[in-house]
Amino acid sequence: MKIQFEKLYDQALPAIQSKRNELILYGYPTVTNPEIWDYCVKKKWRKKNISTMRIHEIVNDVLRLTSAEFMTYTQIEEQRGSNWFSDLNSDELQLLLSPKSSM
Repeated sequence: MKIQFEKLYDQALPAIQSKRNELILYGYPTVTNPEIWDYCVKKKWRKKNISTMRIHEIVNDVLRLTSAEFMTYTQIEEQRGSNWFSDLNSDELQLLLSPKSSM
C-alpha cells in the first residue's frame, strides 16, 4: 500500500507544488509538499479508499484546498500533539491538579 501512495504522490506532485506556491504567496512560507499530502490523506480522504481514486480526483482535491482549511487543520493537529505540561515535574503537576483546600 505504501508503494501505491508513493506512486500517487509522485503523480500528484505538480499539483501539490502548485498549491504549496499558492500557500507561500498567501503568507505561509513554511508549508511543505509532504504536509499538503498528509492533510489530504488524513483529512480530505480519511473515509475514502485512496488506492481506488483516479488521478484527476486527487489533483482536483489538492487544487481545491483553501489556505483556511489547511491552516485550521495544522493548528488543530499542533494542539493535539502538544504536551502543555511537559516542563512540569511530578510535584508541580500534582500541585496543579490537586483540588484546592477550603479556607
